[in-house]
Amino acid sequence: MTHEIWWRLGCFFCILFILMLIEAYNPARKSPIKNSQRWAANYGLVFASTIIARITLPIGLTAVALYHQQYQIGLFNQLSYFTSADIPKWAIILCSLLVLDIIIYWQHRLFHQIPLLWRFHRVHHADVHIDTSTGLSFHPVEILASIVIKLLVITLLGVPALAVLIFEITLNGLALFNHANIRLPRFIEKYVRLFLITQMLHRIHHSQVAHETNSNYGFSVVWWDKLFGSYKANALKNDNNLDIGLKEYTNTKQNASFLDLLFMPFKK
Repeated sequence: MTHEIWWRLGCFFCILFILMLIEAYNPARKSPIKNSQRWAANYGLVFASTIIARITLPIGLTAVALYHQQYQIGLFNQLSYFTSADIPKWAIILCSLLVLDIIIYWQHRLFHQIPLLWRFHRVHHADVHIDTSTGLSFHPVEILASIVIKLLVITLLGVPALAVLIFEITLNGLALFNHANIRLPRFIEKYVRLFLITQMLHRIHHSQVAHETNSNYGFSVVWWDKLFGSYKANALKNDNNLDIGLKEYTNTKQNASFLDLLFMPFKK
C-alpha cells in the first residue's frame, strides 16, 4: 500500500496508452470534429476534477480505508466481534468489490433519473464522439459526489484498503476500455459481452435515443444491467451509424469547449 499511487498511475497510463494506440491504428468510428478540440475539453475536465478532488479529500480513499482498518471502523472490521467464524480476507475483498460495483451502477443510474443530477452527468453525454478521453470527462461536481458515495460505503462497511485499490484501478481501466473508439472482432465481442460492458454496448448508452441512453449503465460487468432490467443488446441503428451525444446539444464547438462543458449544468 506504500506504493499505491504508483500502482494506480502505472496501470492507468499503461491502459490509456495501449487503447489510444489501438484507436489511432484502427478506429471504430470517425469523429465529426477534430479530436484535438475534444481532447482539450475532456482532459481539461479531468484536470479540474483531479485538482478539486485532491483539495476535498487530499489523503485519498485508500488511506481512509487504512485508517478504518487501524481503528476497526465499519461492518467488515467488526465481524470478528459478532461471529466466531474466521472469514477469509479474500472473501471480504470479493464481497467489497461486488458491493462497490453495484453501488457505482446505481449511482450512474440515479444520475440519469434525477433531473438535478442529470444536469451534471449530461456533460459526459454531450460529447458527439466517444473514445478514451470521454471515459474520463465528468463534471467536477459529479466526481465529488462519486467520492462522497464511495467514502460512505467504505466507512460503513469497513472496506479493506486492498479492495479499494483493486476497485479504483479496475473501475478506471474498464471505463477506458468500454469508452475506447475500437471495435472488437464479432466472434470475440459476442463472448466478451456475456461478462463485460463492451464498446458496442456502451456506445448504445451514449446514443441520442432516450431509451437507449437509459440502458447499459454498468462500467464493468453486465450482471447488474441484466439483473435490474436495464440491459440492451442492440440499438435501433447499427454501431457504424449510431448517433452519439445529446439532441439538445448539436453545436459541436460548444461540446468541445472546456468552459461550456464546465458551466453547462447551470444553463437551461
